[in-house]
Amino acid sequence: ILSLLILQCLGSPGPYNDNRIVGGTVVEPYSIKYQASLLYRDSLFCGGTLVHPQWVVSASRQHTLICNRKKEGYEQIFDVLLIIKHYQFNYWNLDNDIMLLKLDRPAVINEVVSPVILPRTSTLQNFARCTVSGWGVTSVYGQSLSPELMSVDVDYFADCWYYYYFRITNNMICAGSTDGGRDSCQGDSGGPLVCNGRLEGIVSWGIGCAYAFYPGVYTNVRNYVSWIDWVIQNS
Repeated sequence: ILSLLILQCLGSPGPYNDNRIVGGTVVEPYSIKYQASLLYRDSLFCGGTLVHPQWVVSASRQHTLICNRKKEGYEQIFDVLLIIKHYQFNYWNLDNDIMLLKLDRPAVINEVVSPVILPRTSTLQNFARCTVSGWGVTSVYGQSLSPELMSVDVDYFADCWYYYYFRITNNMICAGSTDGGRDSCQGDSGGPLVCNGRLEGIVSWGIGCAYAFYPGVYTNVRNYVSWIDWVIQNS
């Protein structure tokens, strides 16, 4: 049974690293209210984001990793009733790397658990400051996942094609640091990239972690708001 643990309170291979927090810090308690972790047999499957009381969004391609997560006592645990991958997901280039998971019951929305806002208005400006969070490795060659939820501020790069001209699509965006050292990494896959309070990206893939000329690649959530709404309303 795939279960989903909303961890709102934690202070918490080859050159392509598609599972993918380097250069970050432990999250201030109760500050990231939408973060979820997907578990399979008590092991971390990937990250996710609460977008509706009964729905979580994540990436389509996942891996299971061992992670001894620190628990604070405010977690909400759910079984997953339904998994819907995007109908045009491409395993080979990770285009349309997004899926929705329906929980067995609505989450209790309170001061420490709340859905993220989807990007329905305005536009995302080049070099906008964003935050990515997860339980992934905390160094480029790290071997163990973080027991605490970590986050790092990164910059949105509008010219993603410049770094990955060979496999970028319009459904992908990039974020990182021009000097390197700040990025999502192995174990963060499926987690949220939030800019200006809105979910703009889902951790998808990249070359290595935190390299100056290879920023993290994220699913462009703006392209899927209508699909997310349709699935929630019809499933």
